[in-house]
Amino acid sequence: MADLPFHDKDDFADADRGFIAKLSPAVIQAADGRVIWDNDSYDFLQGECPATAHPSLWRQGQLCARQGLYEVAEGVYQVRGLDLSNMTLVEGERGVLVIDPLISTECAAAALRLYREHRGDRPVTGVVYTHSHADHFGGVRGVTRGGVPILAPEGFMEHAVSENVYAGPAMARRAVYMYGPALPRSPEGQIGCGLGMTTSTGTVSLIPPTTEVTRTGQEETVDGIRMVFQLTPGTEAPAEMNFLFPDRRALCLAENATHNQHNILTLRGAMVRDARAWARYLNEAVTLFADRADVAFASHHWPTWGRAGIVRFLEQQRDMYAYLHDQTLRLLNKGLTGPEIAEALHMPPELEQAWHTHGYYGSVSHNVKAVYQRYLGWFDGNPAHLWEHPPRESAVRYVDCLGGGSAVVAFARRYIDENDLRFAAQLLNHAVFADEGNKEARDLLADVYTRLGHGAENAVWRNFYLMGALELSDGIVPATTDVTSLDLLAALSVEQIFDSLAIRVDGPRAWHERLSIDWYLTDLGERYRTTLSNGALIQQREPADESADLTLRLTKDQLVGLLAGKGVGGVEREGDTGALQRLVAVLDRPAPDFAIVTA
Repeated sequence: MADLPFHDKDDFADADRGFIAKLSPAVIQAADGRVIWDNDSYDFLQGECPATAHPSLWRQGQLCARQGLYEVAEGVYQVRGLDLSNMTLVEGERGVLVIDPLISTECAAAALRLYREHRGDRPVTGVVYTHSHADHFGGVRGVTRGGVPILAPEGFMEHAVSENVYAGPAMARRAVYMYGPALPRSPEGQIGCGLGMTTSTGTVSLIPPTTEVTRTGQEETVDGIRMVFQLTPGTEAPAEMNFLFPDRRALCLAENATHNQHNILTLRGAMVRDARAWARYLNEAVTLFADRADVAFASHHWPTWGRAGIVRFLEQQRDMYAYLHDQTLRLLNKGLTGPEIAEALHMPPELEQAWHTHGYYGSVSHNVKAVYQRYLGWFDGNPAHLWEHPPRESAVRYVDCLGGGSAVVAFARRYIDENDLRFAAQLLNHAVFADEGNKEARDLLADVYTRLGHGAENAVWRNFYLMGALELSDGIVPATTDVTSLDLLAALSVEQIFDSLAIRVDGPRAWHERLSIDWYLTDLGERYRTTLSNGALIQQREPADESADLTLRLTKDQLVGLLAGKGVGGVEREGDTGALQRLVAVLDRPAPDFAIVTA
């Protein structure tokens, strides 16, 4: 840590460059009065770094907590610090183009108001979604009701809704740990997430794109604003794109190059990203755009100015992802497993000295394990790991071998005294999983997690540790994120709607149930059949003319209403109406409060 270049203040100058005005107070409320964003709660970061935080992470928090309206280039503005992501506004001939309208409609509306207070009441004449994560589209109805061009990369709709719906409940629960919303915002608690401060908790919306970007080199003009696109699928998101404003000499890097090492696999869970492709697309961006840009900005953090600075930034980001990928492959081909590679791999000195390659959000440790997982999966080849007991059953046996819960705690204290907090956490985790009522083990594990969190440079590691400590002490904090908002459900294709039903079927409860339902979508002129057999719900588009147990004639909106629990009012039915009731009877509900640090 002493070798880190704390004397280098360039990031602070860049983060403050172009500042126009703050939102004051920086507190945003929902219609019901609930606070969904409070950037002022991070004012404590203006002080000196305490012993309860890693100095490098504290520095990152100071930078990310800056809030307000900033000029990036002539006619290009950003609102930062009013959600996890940035909202960028590009002035056109008649109005303003909005890039990435944040997570929540309330935050997006506040950001637009701040812009208009200082740049005039320009109408929104277009929207661009840089990629398929909710913090880049969720606030769209806070800036427009539609009727304007909306641009997005190819595959945007598929990935925007599938990630949020299919595994959304589990991701939402794990996101409680990743972002730490229940933690106090203080030097001892949550100090951001590395990519920004946290996620807002307002209304998530989605308006489908009107224009897909399908190839690199594609040009589009909205309100007189020219854009040249580079598709980058499989990088930070399955559907993502960079683009240049050639007339403004401004380059948008989406979330492909930000001022930290990003995730190859986010800790809340997602598909493993392709570090090899990521590096190649960054290299391509240098080739395509470096000579045509005076500033590069992204959907998080602050911009980089000047050709030399842009090239250095992109090449170091490129080298970072390439190094993580290639060295992980080199070592796995020598027989090392993911955890072993994570201990053995060290980044090159030049990259260690660059602040923007540090693991505030991703980390070398969990990213190399993700690369390993992408190529070789969960199994490391050791037969002992092929059929292990699940965690609680293993814990019971380990604790028994070590002489009982009290003995495990005694061993853990010895490792704590030796400052081996990592192994102490492993031991105490066994003690708690074997006996949730072991208060001594729970309290000691909470203390170990707190100490690990306070020492972490990575913000989401800190949040995971501190949330683990909180739930050991105070109980489970359920996920509150709405992963099934009507806007997201309405954006699903019919196939995705039936997929989302299929993953809710309680297989064993449905083993002996047999039924078929035809769904005739009158507004689409399409017919689907869902068949339940052997606990699996199978869908078929335009099935053969065999009779089904039940035929429903309805619109897609009515189908979405059924999913949202609005009933079958207005739906034409023919056949055995009990078939629908029998299907509903075997549908399971996701758990927003499953245990993580207890069995």
